[in-house]
Amino acid sequence: MPASLSRQLAKWVVGLTYKDLPPYVVDKVKGLTVQAVGSMLLGYQSPEVKNSIHLFKEEEGAGHGGSTILVDGAKVTKAAAAYLNSQLVFAGAKLDSYQMLTHPGSAIIPAGLVAAEAMGASGKDLITGLAAGYEVLERMAKDFIPSVMARGFHSGPVFSIFGAVVSAGKIMKLDEDQMNSAIALSVSLAAGNLEGPRSGGTMIRETGATRNAMLVAMLAKEGMKGGETTLEGDAGLYYSFTGNNKGKLPYVFTGRKTLGLKKITAGLGQEWELMNTVHRIYSTGGFNLAHVDVTAALCAENNIKPQDVEKVEAVVNWMETVYNPAFPNPSEVRVGSTHYFEAYGIVKRGYSALARPGVDKDPPEVLEMMKKVTVIPSKTQTSFGPKITIYTKNGKKYTKESTGREFMWDLKEEIRRIKEITPGLPIPAKQFDEIVAACRGLDKLPKADKLIQLTLLKQPAPSRSR
Repeated sequence: MPASLSRQLAKWVVGLTYKDLPPYVVDKVKGLTVQAVGSMLLGYQSPEVKNSIHLFKEEEGAGHGGSTILVDGAKVTKAAAAYLNSQLVFAGAKLDSYQMLTHPGSAIIPAGLVAAEAMGASGKDLITGLAAGYEVLERMAKDFIPSVMARGFHSGPVFSIFGAVVSAGKIMKLDEDQMNSAIALSVSLAAGNLEGPRSGGTMIRETGATRNAMLVAMLAKEGMKGGETTLEGDAGLYYSFTGNNKGKLPYVFTGRKTLGLKKITAGLGQEWELMNTVHRIYSTGGFNLAHVDVTAALCAENNIKPQDVEKVEAVVNWMETVYNPAFPNPSEVRVGSTHYFEAYGIVKRGYSALARPGVDKDPPEVLEMMKKVTVIPSKTQTSFGPKITIYTKNGKKYTKESTGREFMWDLKEEIRRIKEITPGLPIPAKQFDEIVAACRGLDKLPKADKLIQLTLLKQPAPSRSR
């Protein structure tokens, strides 16, 4: 019998070394780390984050030897630090995005940093753990996201626990049996039901997945067994969350609906899915990113002025108009919609990385322009790859199509773009530069927790009494 999916993944993760990582993978992981840490810094200023930090300090404060809450500096349990640091990423809204509906770095990077601090791991160890976490999460999630959403679960938290447990487990030096159990046990805690938000509430998303991942990694390290076929078995993850365990999917972004589960592990270590991770620099769903930059480029290339525009059409992947095929969100013209970001691309030729839709005041001409935008769903248009056509009042039309890869940046481009958030950070610009430099040289750090220490708020020196 062939090895189970969890066993194949575990064997690959445990055998992975820093030397196995191609330079472009190392570069990508560094860039994703810059993005996540920048988001944590922004997120620290959120009232919800401050409330959560207060709660966990009271309930799970750990004192000396605990795990560090980034930016704040307080020590709490590993599970609490994982939760809070994940919440910091989410609150800052500078997430990464994969296949529209997962945000891997909001779970993988907090879990990896907690494990690295606990283990005294090097920067190379951290990079290797993060790369493994991204690759496992994204391979497990890739083709299954629309079908998971249609079952009433958000694919982000469902799959994030696997990326986080692999990241932490790799850095904690789990052996193959322990890693297999960590992946298998995570099936029991994969969650994120959609009904709360649909009925006026909320749900615990990647924050809970990250916290649970730390628990699972520690339980597996202590010897708890998880089973062998918890992913592909008759009552396993894929049956539970997609409706069958044969890879027959009711919904896909594009292409075939029968894919097979063998694709999850095919080409591990040779084909790196993590390279398809998007850097979400604007405070919006990742599928809106290209609507700003591609539209702005189309206007610049053809000298299209806002007053010239008669109407705009954007052909997009169908999932971007419904969000969930079974419980669709209305594709309406409103602040924060695709129409709104199209309008910013036309009127302002861009959008600020610090802007917050619905919070900051919008120019009236943007609100007028978004009424001219029509969004058209397509079953063949690639995700994050809209085809934008602007019709001008003189009867001409201009078209530009995104590749879907415009925001899949390398480290150099990530640093260039993330610097825009510097004025909004709770730390001095020089300190953020030090964080960026540490991420750039992450593989040179003997201790990865140097990165954690660099995020901490500087305390003023005590005044001298006369």
